[in-house]
Amino acid sequence: MQDRKSLPPAVRRRFQTGRPCLDLAHTGGEDEFAVWEIVHTPADLGHWLGVILDIPEIATDPADLPTFRTLRAALDRTARGAAESNPPHPTDIDTINTIARTPPLIPHLTPDASLTYPAPTAQAALSTLARDAIDLFASPLATRIRVCASDNCALLFVDASRPGRRRWCSMDRCGNLTKVRKYRTTD
Repeated sequence: MQDRKSLPPAVRRRFQTGRPCLDLAHTGGEDEFAVWEIVHTPADLGHWLGVILDIPEIATDPADLPTFRTLRAALDRTARGAAESNPPHPTDIDTINTIARTPPLIPHLTPDASLTYPAPTAQAALSTLARDAIDLFASPLATRIRVCASDNCALLFVDASRPGRRRWCSMDRCGNLTKVRKYRTTD
């Protein structure tokens, strides 16, 4: 399994949102987000769910792809709505709740005190992510969901800073580039 640290920086940035459910939203999408699509096959789905949840070898089936795409779209719309202080759409709420009804991944403790998930499936992983979304959207953190303020980035993130005024998905990339551009134009 590929872990987050070994991902190329441009891809790794997608998975630094602060919540796994938002990481799922950054695997691509419809319309303007279609150019960022990284999940094309069931194997891709298993791989990226594994990266997001830090679980190796998630079993997938072609029937999991429509469920994944439906959940991803609902999460993206709900998070972007929360960033603009808009309530979630009833259809998106139903989608998230329906997928969360499936039994989630069940953690097991091994004799060496590590964590494992016996026979993880895409359905259980998607349920786990839907439950994470319910936890996020029903908490005070929902008011801290942001869209990166950079002109050429639209990544979502949870602002966990103490003052709650974080503007960029990553200070290392978007924040720094924006400040450099601003500095260069003021000379």
